[in-house]
Order: sequence, then C-alpha cells, then structure tokens
Amino acid sequence: MTRLRTAGRLTFAALSVPNYRLYISGQAVSLTGTWMQMAAQSWLVLTLTGSATALGVIIALQTLPVLLLGPYGGVVADRVDKRRMMIALQAAMGVQALILAALTLAGAVRIWEIGLLALLLGLNNAFESPARQSFMLEMVGPENLRNAVSLNSVLVNVARTIGPAVAGLLIATVGEGWCFLANAASFLAVIASLVRLDLAQISPSPPSGRHAGQLREGLQYVRSTPELAVPLLMMGLAGALTYEFQVSLPVMASRGLHVGAAGYGFMTSAMGLGAVIGGLVIAARGRTGVRTLVAAALGFGVVLLAAAAAPDLSVELVALALAGAASIAFMSTGNSTLQLTAAPGMRGRVMSLWFVAFQGSTPIGGPVVGWVIAWAGARAGLGLGGATCLLVALLGALTLRSPQGGRPRGLRPLAGQLGRGA
Repeated sequence: MTRLRTAGRLTFAALSVPNYRLYISGQAVSLTGTWMQMAAQSWLVLTLTGSATALGVIIALQTLPVLLLGPYGGVVADRVDKRRMMIALQAAMGVQALILAALTLAGAVRIWEIGLLALLLGLNNAFESPARQSFMLEMVGPENLRNAVSLNSVLVNVARTIGPAVAGLLIATVGEGWCFLANAASFLAVIASLVRLDLAQISPSPPSGRHAGQLREGLQYVRSTPELAVPLLMMGLAGALTYEFQVSLPVMASRGLHVGAAGYGFMTSAMGLGAVIGGLVIAARGRTGVRTLVAAALGFGVVLLAAAAAPDLSVELVALALAGAASIAFMSTGNSTLQLTAAPGMRGRVMSLWFVAFQGSTPIGGPVVGWVIAWAGARAGLGLGGATCLLVALLGALTLRSPQGGRPRGLRPLAGQLGRGA
C-alpha cells in the first residue's frame, strides 16, 4: 500500500500545485472539444471531396501559419504576459469553431470555407502554442515540469480517446456540425481556468524586451546548442511525415480496413488510450535526453509499421495503442528536454521552434503523405510514418557517438534540483 501511495505521488506530482490543478481541469474540457472538431473536420472534408490529397491540403492550411509565423510567435511570447495572451487567443479559437458550426449546421459549408477557417485557426495556434508551452514552467516550477508535461500529454490523449469516439457517434447520428458547436462551447472552460489562476503563485520569466534581431538571436542560440538542435531536428522529420494521422487514419479506416466513421473513431481512441498508459509511465519514471528520445523513436517506428500491415481492425487497434504509447514517450521527452535546457529568456523562442517542428512541418508533410497514399494505397501513410521514425532514431543515435552526444550539457544546472532521474 505504501508503494502504491509513493507511485501515485510520483505519477501525479504536478497536481500538488493548485494552479496546475485548475489549469488542467479547463484543458480537459477544451481538449475533448478540440479532438471532436479535428475528427469531424477530417471526416467532413473526406465526405465532401473524396480526396486524401484535399484532406492533406486542408490540414496543411491549418498549419501553414505555424511554419511561417511560429518562430515570431515565440518572440512575442518572450515579450508579453503569457497568460493574458493565451486568454485572448483561446477566445478567438472559440469564435472560429462557432463559425464552422454555423456553416455546417446550415448545410452551406464549402471546402474553401473550411480551408479559410483552418488557416485562421492556424494563425491563432502560431502565437498561442509558444506561450502555452513556455507558460508551463512558470506555473509549476522546474521540479515539477517533466511531470506536468507528461500529465498534460496524458490529458491530450484522454481527450483523443473520448473526443473522436463521441465525434464518430455524433457524425453517424446528427452530423459534423454538432461536433464543431461542442468545441466552441468548450473554450469557455479553459478561459475560465486561466482567469482564476492565483497570480501570486506564478513565476513569470523576465520579459525579453523589444530590440532588433530577436528572432535571429533565437535561431543562433539553438544552432549553437546541440542539446536543443538535435531534438528539434528529430521532431522536424517526424512531425512532417509521421504525425500526419489526420490524413492517414481516416483513409486507413475507410479504404484500408473498410470500417467507416465509427471504426475511425475507435482507431483514434485506441491510439489515445495507449498514449494515456504510456504517458502515466513516463510521468512517474520518464527521463530526458537524446538517448531516451532515440529509444522512443525506434519503438514508434516499429509499431507504426505493424499498424500499416494490420489485416483487420482488432490488430490495428492493438498496434495503434502501442503507437500511442511510443508517441507520447517521444513527445514528452523532447518537450521536457528543451524546456529544461533553454535559458529562461529564450524559452518562448525555443518552444516555438518545437511547435514548428511538430506541427508547422505539416504544410510540407500533409500533402506529401496524401500524395503517397493516393499513389501507393491507404496503408502507405502509416508505413511512411514508421519508416521516418526509424530514420529519426538512426540520426539521433549517430549524434550520441559524437563528443557532444549523450546527456545534454544544458540539463546539468537543473539536474541537482531534479535528482538523478532527470
């Protein structure tokens, strides 16, 4: 019993921070709505066009602003009050979802309107995500950061488990528009949680101020710091060609396994369930550094190749659950490594590059994966993602052989605070 209590304290350590408990409660509602919208939007586009390439283009439009403006979003995040910035941008995303709901429920939605609204959502994300990522350390402190990042990833995947499953049922009964409406309402929860945070318990990073060359300064900082550059390169490749599940999973469901909207919802949920279990393990026992990142990428690649070859839905669900666990290990390790390594005045810019690597690469990868599926078949998208992960693992392993490989030097100042498990 004592061991169970100890394990529980380790696994959920960040929940001892009252602000984090409040924050994550709002996120729980909002993220469920977000995953409902993502699933419904992908299915709506595929229904309207019948084209995997069109689906890839819509997703690319949603992430194009991240690619173009994400680094500048990090500059802004280093200059301003991150909490206030998040409140304003979350409200704007709620309005976007409401407009998409109104058009869809009215039966008047067109593919170009979906593309335009996706582009506007991406513009919001380009500025909101760097602020949100770098705000985490200000809220929980360095001793709880790794745990908070892992628990937040668990929450994302709990929402991934619930949201698409609910979306699949709603799509099959009342249509996609109700999914968008539910997402619009969910933003009220996250805004309320941010407004209610105890500001006295937040330790904001010193504002970087305004001067010429801040974006270039951030890029030079990352380029000259291998423990930042290597994880960013690994995520850049994986983000472009592996994390295109909004393209690959709907097509795999409809044309590879022929299981329809409900099957698509279960596939996405299986991946989320695996990520929840994997995330809880990482929260309690996870480590940071390139070596751990390489191991996660290797496992991720193997199970994605198994998912690509799955003969039926039952095997596919098992493979995707394992892929979810490997995915969360890869993302959480990379995110925590960067935040613990980056200097406080650079954290917003560094995390903006992480977001660009993860999601901003989609304007390149989304259409590529859509084209590969159109050329080689429904299973080729997951296969390409698995092969990319194996390549990423190889590249990361090669850096460990260099004199600067191994444990990132930038983690040493915080290692004493976090213990040997950091």
